Amino acid sequence: MAADRLDTQVVVVGAGPVGLMLAGELRLGGLDVVVLEKRHVHTDESRASTLHARTMEILDSRGLLIHFGTPPNETRGHFGGIPLDLTLPSPYPGQWKVPQTRTEAVLEEWALSLGADIRCGHELRALTQSRVGAGEGQYVQAEAAGRDGIVQVRGQYLVACDGEDSTVRRLIGADFPGHDARRELLRADVEGIGVPDRRFNRLPQGLAVAARRNDGVTRVMVHEFGSSARPRAEEAQFDEIATIWKRVTGEDISGGKPLWVNSFGDANRQLVSYRHGRILFAGDAAHRQMPIGGQALNLGLQDAFNLGWKLAATVAGRAGDGMLDTYHQERHAVGRRVLANIEAQARLLLGGREVEPVRTVLAELIAYTPVREHLAGMISGLDIRYDAGPGGHPLLGARLPHSVLLSGEGHLTTSQLLHPGRGILIDLSGGTGAPLRPYSGWSERVSLLAALPRAGSALDGTGCVLVRPDGHVAWAGPGTGTGTAGLRQALERWFGPPR
Repeated sequence: MAADRLDTQVVVVGAGPVGLMLAGELRLGGLDVVVLEKRHVHTDESRASTLHARTMEILDSRGLLIHFGTPPNETRGHFGGIPLDLTLPSPYPGQWKVPQTRTEAVLEEWALSLGADIRCGHELRALTQSRVGAGEGQYVQAEAAGRDGIVQVRGQYLVACDGEDSTVRRLIGADFPGHDARRELLRADVEGIGVPDRRFNRLPQGLAVAARRNDGVTRVMVHEFGSSARPRAEEAQFDEIATIWKRVTGEDISGGKPLWVNSFGDANRQLVSYRHGRILFAGDAAHRQMPIGGQALNLGLQDAFNLGWKLAATVAGRAGDGMLDTYHQERHAVGRRVLANIEAQARLLLGGREVEPVRTVLAELIAYTPVREHLAGMISGLDIRYDAGPGGHPLLGARLPHSVLLSGEGHLTTSQLLHPGRGILIDLSGGTGAPLRPYSGWSERVSLLAALPRAGSALDGTGCVLVRPDGHVAWAGPGTGTGTAGLRQALERWFGPPR
């Protein structure tokens, strides 16, 4: 029997948080998108539970935070188990505890409300990519086994968001250098145990972590110093965790009821390229790392946020093919830096007595404000700055700082301006500089706004800023006289030629 075929503009493989975020962004950009997910039902496993400041800002910039309620917030994080104050200028400093199941639910509802076609129970089996460089008519075709048989989904592009064991990556043989896991942490969510809370408790025999939730469930994590990761055909068993926990802590948790058991190692790999013709990669499909401090999930969500508007602009003809190359250029560098800091943290966390001198020195250095701010900026994602082109303005390439603006529509936050997923050109003189009118050729792609920042805010003293849909500043200047030099070039680079 011939397979059913479905045509769309973009195929997304994987309906985890990264795939769902990307699907929403693509729909916001006006594209048709089909998401293929091999799971038949939602999982109740909540692997990642930490959202960092930059990710919270991203969710706010799409108006999604209201759906998360008031999650617990902790300004104290860590670097390799060494306490680290994550407080930096942001409306959402520190880390926010949100179960991954909740993050997925919010993002799925958002993507569906925008019209995404999410197909659960569809497992990818094969891929075909038309000849690269052939011009119009190029496509990627995915073959998936669904409930009712084989389905072929053809799109102009395909994005792999299918996790660290990516089927897409395997099918196309993408180069994924790095190393497999050498050491591992075992973890479980357990009911009915009464162990004391531990925050990266280094004991003579190993590392132990325990955190009791409000519902009485305790998440335990344990590593025995000197042990090595081993290949696992299936997930770790609770009796193994209970045995190692007792050797490390002396406590017996074997009588508890395990709700979820998992192991994760310190594998560290990154794709050579996030783009392979019309196939792109985001999240754990592009990089594999130990999920220390929640950085893995946050890194993946930020990949999707960077890619979505660029892919939408490319498919819709609002940008040239080179726009997608900036996705690899920007996010591969960020990923490489995050993987490096996670590798360092893994050694500090899982190393035995031999790492104690390094831990002692680092703990002393973290007490110095510049060191603390450097590490906090790296972990939170608040220090990310992309190469936005020529110019020496301090905001260039950085995220638009959170500010309250006074416009003809009243008081608006910079996050509210980003809700539609468009670029924004803001005349911060309130209209007296009037740099906007000559650039009205981009009005269908870039919102034009005259506003005044609050005195003393991070935008005070800046005349005009051009902001990309992902909230990063593409151009900034005085906005008067010759102060708009380079603005037209920035508009053309990020938003295509004027109409």
